[in-house]
Amino acid sequence: MDLTNVFCSGSAKKSLNVDSPSFTPTQLGGKKSNFSTNATPFTPRGASTTSTLQQDNGASLYKSAPFPDFAPQNYDLNTASATNGTAESGSLYDPFAMSNVNQALPSAPYNPYAEDHSTLAGAGASYFTAQNSYTAPSQPLQYHLYYPINTGRENMQPYQRQVYDLFLPESLREDLQKKSEAARQVLPSQPGVQLPTLQHYHSLVPLDTKLRSAASTFGLPSWVFKATSRKNGNTFCLRRIEGFRLTNEEAIKAVNSWKKIIHPNIVTTIEAFTTRDFNDSSLVFVHSYYPLSKTLAEHHFPSNRFGRPAPVSEKILWSYMVQIASAIRAIHKAKLAARCIDITKVILTDKNRVRLSACSILDVLHFEVPRRVEELQQEDFFNLGRLILSIATNTPPRNLTDVRLPLEQLGRTYSAELKERVSWLLSPPSNVTPKLAEHLTYDIAHHIDDTLVASFNAHDEAITHLGRELENGRLVRLMAKLGSINERPEFDNDPNWAETSERYTLKLFRDYVFHQVDAQGNPVVDLGHIISCLNKLDAGVDERIYLTSRDHQSTFVVSYKELKKQAQGAFNDLLKAANKPQASRGY
Repeated sequence: MDLTNVFCSGSAKKSLNVDSPSFTPTQLGGKKSNFSTNATPFTPRGASTTSTLQQDNGASLYKSAPFPDFAPQNYDLNTASATNGTAESGSLYDPFAMSNVNQALPSAPYNPYAEDHSTLAGAGASYFTAQNSYTAPSQPLQYHLYYPINTGRENMQPYQRQVYDLFLPESLREDLQKKSEAARQVLPSQPGVQLPTLQHYHSLVPLDTKLRSAASTFGLPSWVFKATSRKNGNTFCLRRIEGFRLTNEEAIKAVNSWKKIIHPNIVTTIEAFTTRDFNDSSLVFVHSYYPLSKTLAEHHFPSNRFGRPAPVSEKILWSYMVQIASAIRAIHKAKLAARCIDITKVILTDKNRVRLSACSILDVLHFEVPRRVEELQQEDFFNLGRLILSIATNTPPRNLTDVRLPLEQLGRTYSAELKERVSWLLSPPSNVTPKLAEHLTYDIAHHIDDTLVASFNAHDEAITHLGRELENGRLVRLMAKLGSINERPEFDNDPNWAETSERYTLKLFRDYVFHQVDAQGNPVVDLGHIISCLNKLDAGVDERIYLTSRDHQSTFVVSYKELKKQAQGAFNDLLKAANKPQASRGY
C-alpha cells in the first residue's frame, strides 16, 4: 500500500507512524522552495578559499533585504579604516569599525619631558620607542599618589607620627620634581632639525613660547634656550641675539664686569660669545638657569585669559619694588646700569621671588653708542616705576604713553604711599638732586622689614623640611651596606665569605627587619618598625633582639651594638676584596 497516496488523500482517521513522509514546507502561493542544502555557505568577507563551492543561483528567500551580508573586518587598529558611517564598498554603518578610536589614539609615542605635548608629538616618533596602540601613554609622575588619603591626626597621640611626617611636604616635593623634570627636558633626535652645539653647550631646548622671531627690547630678534655644559654638567640659559655682527672685540669684554655681581635678585651672567652655528652671525649670552621660571608679563598678562583678572595685592607690589630696588642698589654700586627693568625681562623664579634677567646685553649691543652711566641709572628708576604701575593698573607698558590717568587709577585702588612712591620713580630726574638707590631703599625701609621677615620664615621652613630628609639619607646608606653584604652569589664557594658568624646574623637581622610575618603567616609591612630598627642599628644601642632562622633551627640573642660592629667588619672585608685583583682575591 502506498502511504504517500493515503496521506495525500486527506483521510483524517489515519494516524501518523514511522513510515509517514517527512514534512516539507512550501512557500506562500504553492511554489517550490529553493532553500536547500545547496544554499550559499557563509563566507566572511576578505577570507580566501582554495576550492570553489557550488552556488545556488536560484531566487533568495528574502529578496527585499538591501543590507549586505555580515562580513567581519580586520580589527587591527594599526591599519587605516574608513570613518564610521562610510565604507570603501559603499556599505552602511559598520559597528565594528574602530576608526574614531584609532583617530583619538596618539600617532606618536608620548614625550613626558615636553611642555607642549601637541607640538612635539609628531617629532618624538624617531626618539621614543614605539608602543602598542591600546597601551596607555606613559604619563609624568603621579604626584597625587604621594598625598595621604586622610590625615587622621585627631586619632593619634602627640608623640605618634604618620608615614608622611617623615618626608618632605607633598606640595614641596611635587614642585621640586617638576623643576627637576624641566631641567632634564630634551628634544627628540630627528635628522635635519637638531639644534646645533654651541662650543661646550649641548642639548639645546627652546624656552620661548613665541612661534616666530620679532624685534624685542634689544632691537634685534632674540631666542632663549636651555643647554647643558660639558665642563661641569650644569644647565644654563642661553640667549641668542640674531643677526648681530661684532665689530669691536672690546664690546664683548663688557660682560666681565657683570660676572662679578652676585645678587639674589639678579640672574648671574656666565659668559658671552659669538657663533655662526645658526647659519648667521649671532651673539650668545650665557646666564644661570632657573627651571619653570616665568616673566612678569607671562604671569600677570597671560595671553589666554578670559575677563579682567583680579587686582594684584599691594603686599606683592611692595615685594617686587623692594627686591628690584635691592638689585638696582647693587648694580649702581658697581658703576653699572641695569637697562633691563622691563616686564618681559624680570622673571619670577619662585613665589613672589623676582630676578633681573638679560643684564649686560645692552652694554654689548650699544657699545658703539656710549651713554653716560648716570643717565642710564636714572632710566632704571623710571623703568621700575613704569613696571609697578603697569602691573597695578593691569595696563601693558606699550599703552603707558601718558601716566597721569594710570596714576589716578592707582590712587583709587591702592594706598597713597604706593602712589607717592611710584610718582617719585616716574618723575623726571633733576640735575641738582639726582635719584639714588640709597634714597629709595631708605623710603621703603619698613616694607623691606616685611620682606626680610617673610624671607626668614621661608628659610626656617626650608631648614625644617631639610631636617626630615637628612635622616632619610643616613638610613639609605645603611640599607646600601646591608644590601651589599647579604647573599652575594659570587662568593658562594668562597670559604672566606661563607654565611657564618657575623654574616649569618646580619642575614637573620635582614629578615627580622624586612620579612616579618604575623601569627597566620601573612606579611607585615610596618615602616615604623623598619625605621626604628635601622636607627637603633646605626646608633649601636645595647638593646638585644631575638633572631631566628627561617627553618627555626637556629636562634640568636644579639644586641644592636654587636650587629653594628659585624656590619662594619663585613663591609670592610667587601671593600678589600673589591680593591684586589680578580685572580688573587682573598682576605
